[in-house]
Amino acid sequence: MTPGQILAAILLAMAISAGGTWQVQDWRMGKRLAEQAGLHQGELTRISAVAIKQVRDEQDRRLALERTLATSDQQHTRELSDAQRNQALLRGRLATADVRLSVLLDATDSASGCNVPAAPGAIGVVHAARRAQLDPAHAQRIIAITDAGDRGLIALRACQAYAKEVSTAK
Repeated sequence: MTPGQILAAILLAMAISAGGTWQVQDWRMGKRLAEQAGLHQGELTRISAVAIKQVRDEQDRRLALERTLATSDQQHTRELSDAQRNQALLRGRLATADVRLSVLLDATDSASGCNVPAAPGAIGVVHAARRAQLDPAHAQRIIAITDAGDRGLIALRACQAYAKEVSTAK
């Protein structure tokens, strides 16, 4: 073999050896990248599971709050309906003169000029106090005012209950 052929054989052997080294390094790098990708995928799976659990927990809290608010709304609607029914009954009784509204007079007030007897009559007066009956139209207006007040108080309680539920749910 000539020295050129020997040199060519050595260079060929070195090239083959270098190529094999590159392949081994490529294989090792690929293995590391695959391991890192697997670890990364595992981490992404764990993060996704935690996020899904948080979303479910939040949905459960929201649904529980919605149920509580719906129950509270039904209760306040029932209270409002009962108050309106009671006011309508009272207005009807006032209109038929079944019930009369009266006011208690101050017996010591001589300036009132109202000369109502202090003795109880056939209708009956509580503790024989001096009373004066109100005009039915005025009585109806008073009942309307108290009806509006009742509705306002029921609405206020509903708003307070709502605000309390929403603020404690967060």
